[in-house]
Amino acid sequence: MSEEKSFHMTSDEFRRYGHAAVDWIADYHSRIESFPVLSQVKPGEIRAALPKNPPAQGEPFEWLLKDVERLILPGVTHWQSPNFFAYFPCNASGPGILGDLVSSGLGVQGMLWSTSPACTELETHVMDWLVGMLGLPEKFLSSKSGGGVIQDTASSAALCALLAARERATNYSSNKKGCNGRLVAYASTQTHSSLEKAAMIAGIGTENLRLIDVDDNFAMRPDALARQIEADQRAGLTPCFVCATVGTTSSNAMDPIAAIGEVCQRHNLWLHVDAAMSGTAMLCPEFRHLQNGVELADSYNFNPHKWMFTNFDCNCFWVADRKALIQTLSILPEYLRNQATESGAVIDYRDWHIQLGRRFRSLKLWFVIRHYGVEGLRHHVREHVRLAQEFAEWVREDDRFELAALAPLNLVCFRHKGGDAANQDAVNQSIMDRLNRSGDLFLTHTKLKGKLTLRLCVGQTNTQARHVERAWKRIREEAEKAAAAA
Repeated sequence: MSEEKSFHMTSDEFRRYGHAAVDWIADYHSRIESFPVLSQVKPGEIRAALPKNPPAQGEPFEWLLKDVERLILPGVTHWQSPNFFAYFPCNASGPGILGDLVSSGLGVQGMLWSTSPACTELETHVMDWLVGMLGLPEKFLSSKSGGGVIQDTASSAALCALLAARERATNYSSNKKGCNGRLVAYASTQTHSSLEKAAMIAGIGTENLRLIDVDDNFAMRPDALARQIEADQRAGLTPCFVCATVGTTSSNAMDPIAAIGEVCQRHNLWLHVDAAMSGTAMLCPEFRHLQNGVELADSYNFNPHKWMFTNFDCNCFWVADRKALIQTLSILPEYLRNQATESGAVIDYRDWHIQLGRRFRSLKLWFVIRHYGVEGLRHHVREHVRLAQEFAEWVREDDRFELAALAPLNLVCFRHKGGDAANQDAVNQSIMDRLNRSGDLFLTHTKLKGKLTLRLCVGQTNTQARHVERAWKRIREEAEKAAAAA
């Protein structure tokens, strides 16, 4: 009788195909500049090229890699291209990818300390490392009253902060009884849209999320915040939460954390500081003044997956009072009870976020920090900022363009001044569309003071001076064509 087929990949096959996959990834990164940065496919084109039905029998692994090349690559927007200047970066690196591979190989589900002690304890340790690396207040250390946890994204971190603020403001009753429609949260008109979604999910309601006016530099106005809080209190409402931003998505504006924190302390409001992209800059002491007052924050987050070479997803979220977060999110059914949890001597990170299950994300973060060291991370942050500042200077020196906002770090917001006010937006839109269609680089836009504004963010792992120089050359070339056609 023939041996029964297991259908599994054997260890020898995994080793052989694993080498092939790593070789493919290495080759992809070496030739990434040969691809158009923004995918050029049309809607539905990828699905139309895929088989209608799944295979009845397993297929050779070689076919899978060939189809990645043939079917998948045309539909990829190349976030790891050094010519990717859109949105904010999402920059991977060799050590981050390999750390993720090891994490996948271990296949850990780290919901409890007992389900893999290393998953929990490495995470706690790396999060404590980062407190010192970023110059954050010691109250965020696990050895103090607070601590850190790795979330998927800043959106989840903001939601958890809002939930904890909600419970603290209601003496932990709203989890049981629901919200009464009187809780109010605050953000600026420039705050990331995830706060609106968080207000929906948390039961606060979007009508009870107050969007506070900003100053000429697009930073939240503390005086306007204070007036709105006082008006809501007079109306019998219960203010509970403020989100301040270190580096807004549209323009990288820096909210005045110290002044906002003083308002929050005066009214006993939870202050969450969102430093999703710009938090990485705090590795460098010379940039830490941008978040002066962070010691007043109840919670803080930044995304190593944006600018610290740790492939998506990886958000670092700290609280000053971990008891408030745990009391908000902890549920302990019988099937999760265990001796380590009952002892109170361990952290169960399932109590620190929305989902129960969790991946071993700290492994890739650990790999990145150990590979680069603080010195290497600072080197690349400083170089990206230098390149962005050089680009901003080129914009200032060209009479056809203008800066649309301050450029404190690595994001430059600018626009072409050609044409009258009625068609200036159309000219800038045309410049961006022409560039993106060319595949040479990828830019995105925002609106500042009602005007369409182009954004160029320097932050990809392998972006060098030649890429920024070529981007400026291509921007000027397409600007001439767009202005002529207007």
